Amino acid sequence: MRLPSRASLQRWLLDAAILLTVFLAIQVWQQRDVPSGPAPETTGVLANGQAFSLAEWRKAHAGHAVALHFWADWCPICRAEEGSITAIDKDWPVMTVALQSGAAGQVARHLQKNSLGWPALVDADGRIAASYGLKGVPALVVIDRNGVIRSVSTGYTTELGMRGRLWWADRF
Repeated sequence: MRLPSRASLQRWLLDAAILLTVFLAIQVWQQRDVPSGPAPETTGVLANGQAFSLAEWRKAHAGHAVALHFWADWCPICRAEEGSITAIDKDWPVMTVALQSGAAGQVARHLQKNSLGWPALVDADGRIAASYGLKGVPALVVIDRNGVIRSVSTGYTTELGMRGRLWWADRF
C-alpha cells in the first residue's frame, strides 16, 4: 500500500483548514446579533396555557445552569434533535421555545402527537427568538446560575455538545 505524498497531505490539510475557517465564519455571522451578558427577560404562554416568566422559572432552578431550546414543528433538523432534548430534559432544566409553530393549542397537539413530554413556550411571532438575536432553528441558549448567557449554538447540536455546554456553564 502506497502512502499519500507529502504534497497531497499538505493539500488535504489546507482544504480542511479552509473548511474549518468557513464553518467558524458562518457560526460567527449567525450569532452576530446575539446579546451578551444577562439573558433578556422572557415572558409568554406555555403550550399548556400557563403563563411563563424566565425569571420565575430560573428561581425554581436556582443554582443551576438552564437551557432554552428553540425549535419549530416544520424544521427537520429540530426533529433530529428531539431525542437529545428529551434525554437532557431528564437531567437539566430545559425550556423549549416553539418558534413560529402556531398558537398554544397547535403546539400542544404537536407535542402530544410526537410523544414529547417537555414544556414548550409559544413564540408564534418570533418575538422571543428576536430578543436573543436568533435567526433560525434549532438553537440552544445556555444561561448560567447568575442569569448570564454563556453559550449560544445554532444548527444541529449533538446531545454530548448540549450536555457539555450546560455542564461548563454550571461549573465555571
